[in-house]
Amino acid sequence: MMLSHGHCAICREAIGAPFITWITLATDDFAYTQDGSAICRSSATIKQSFCGQCGTTLGYASDDYCDELDIAAGAPDDPAQIPPDDHIRVNGMLPWLKFDDTLSCLPGSHWEHGYPDRN
Repeated sequence: MMLSHGHCAICREAIGAPFITWITLATDDFAYTQDGSAICRSSATIKQSFCGQCGTTLGYASDDYCDELDIAAGAPDDPAQIPPDDHIRVNGMLPWLKFDDTLSCLPGSHWEHGYPDRN
């Protein structure tokens, strides 16, 4: 499991914000605790999930990487329990967005650059 601030245009458009923070985890390690999620296939290989009642973005999954999924970090009951690991796809970061953290900044995704070690 890792937590990343994502900066690609696709994520910005999906969430309507300058970036989104994703919790990435193994598909087998996650299950929704309440019914009511809605799935939308936003492209040939991408599925996005939303709350069927209020429309909150819940998750993102790629058919190309079917063993993992991303859950919006604000969706769990206690998001403060998972500290961030890095920024991903910073080559798409908006130029006026600045962070004063010391997190790693990857130009692409973890699929391209590897995953952080949380141990």
